[in-house]
Amino acid sequence: MLRRPRRNRQSSAIRAMVEETTVSVNDLIYPMFVMEGQNLTTEVKSMPGIFRYSLDKLLDELAVIQDLGIRSIALFPQIPEAKKDKYATESHRQGNIYLESINAIKNAFPEICIMSDVAMDPYSADGHDGIVENGQILNDESLEVLAKMAVAQAEAGADIVGPSDMMDGRIGYIREALDDKGFINVGIMAYSAKYASAFYGPFRDALDSAPKFGDKKTYQMNPANIREALVEAELDYLEGADYLMVKPGLAYLDVIKTLNDNFNIPIAAYNVSGEYAMVKAAAQNGWLDGTRTMVECLTSLKRAGSKVILTYFAKEYAELVK
Repeated sequence: MLRRPRRNRQSSAIRAMVEETTVSVNDLIYPMFVMEGQNLTTEVKSMPGIFRYSLDKLLDELAVIQDLGIRSIALFPQIPEAKKDKYATESHRQGNIYLESINAIKNAFPEICIMSDVAMDPYSADGHDGIVENGQILNDESLEVLAKMAVAQAEAGADIVGPSDMMDGRIGYIREALDDKGFINVGIMAYSAKYASAFYGPFRDALDSAPKFGDKKTYQMNPANIREALVEAELDYLEGADYLMVKPGLAYLDVIKTLNDNFNIPIAAYNVSGEYAMVKAAAQNGWLDGTRTMVECLTSLKRAGSKVILTYFAKEYAELVK
């Protein structure tokens, strides 16, 4: 007997019936950018269709995306250079634009899940994720700043904090700080396998957070390594992480699968700015079908084992499937 798999591809109804992987809008977290000012909307040049918003405009946009069924966002701040310093003190100052925005969003849209960003680089004068002394990143000294930041974000209304800094021990340190302040129900999405990737350029343009010297290879992972990701993920798991993230996503599908095979908590993938920008640039030049490529990219991330996908395609995908 000749087995004919094509029989299960004969019509759209049959193909849908046997489809193994389906991406839902519920799987997606939409990264968004907030900046100081009023009545401001600025497109990120390297990320067509993605904007920085002043808080008033951000709230307007949130009403649109909520109507599309998007229920979760990841918020990132663009901080003026004059407010940046060595110790990222602006990151936990009460009343800063980021904490004000989290609070305003939670008050206006209480059903939206807000994931915050716990990292020093948007607030740091040198653009690094930790305190710098004599060209070295001080791991343990940075943990105190990160914990203050996480607690301030929880106080403002964040549902999930996202430590993206890659300092050793930060998940346990932040978990303890949150619990000590009574925030036992605030989740932690650990950037567990965050690679020193070339795909972050457009994001750093959006936040003006590129390092002023050197690179981040002493704390972000070597793109050549996968077993090291298991070490990082196990540490974060044991320290109390609620989600384990792989960043970037598309070039690291094997890492996503490996973590999904080895841990029984949700695995997240960050479909990062450079991955988004490549698709958009190729589509604008007519080199590929942007919509089909978007769907294929998101499907591959879900198929590899991502339960949660942070993606700049979230709004576009929600419009497509609505």
